[in-house]
Amino acid sequence: MSRIGKKPVPIPDGVKVFLRDHTLKVEGPLGKLEQTFHPEMKIEIENDARRIAVLRPSDAKQHRALHGLTRTLIANMVQGVTQGYKKELQIEGVGYNAKRQGRELVITIGFCHPVILKIPEGLEVELSSATAFAIQGCDKQKVGQFAAEIHKIRPPDPYKAKGVRYLGEHIRRKAGKKFGSSE
Repeated sequence: MSRIGKKPVPIPDGVKVFLRDHTLKVEGPLGKLEQTFHPEMKIEIENDARRIAVLRPSDAKQHRALHGLTRTLIANMVQGVTQGYKKELQIEGVGYNAKRQGRELVITIGFCHPVILKIPEGLEVELSSATAFAIQGCDKQKVGQFAAEIHKIRPPDPYKAKGVRYLGEHIRRKAGKKFGSSE
């Protein structure tokens, strides 16, 4: 049996969980999340023990794979509405910066035009400086996807490490051209 799948997901105080058909709704202090799961996975809400259990119908390969996945997605939903998720990004380079204008993020990053990105619903962008900002929200997938879209605009190059990087991301640097004697 899946070590991850067989662990029940605890429901913290202040979190409400509703299950209808195969759609799970989780409401907490930071927001509401809803997701539909595979119909063969059985989700049980134990209100007296304040936990959610996921059961699989058989030991078939697909059921084993879905078992751990379903449990992890539910745990991410519960964590998202209680603690939330945060991705921090940093911009490196002379003249590179980011600004927030309403619900848009304007990034000046070495192109002839500024890059304008609409901030998705449910996410917040907090700028700590002109070159460092954090994306926060209760949906792990949305936070990661928006951070990846920003990172993709100009990933750090291996020569000067200029571009957008995740906080703590290690960039493998390359040496530039070597000029020496041609003897």
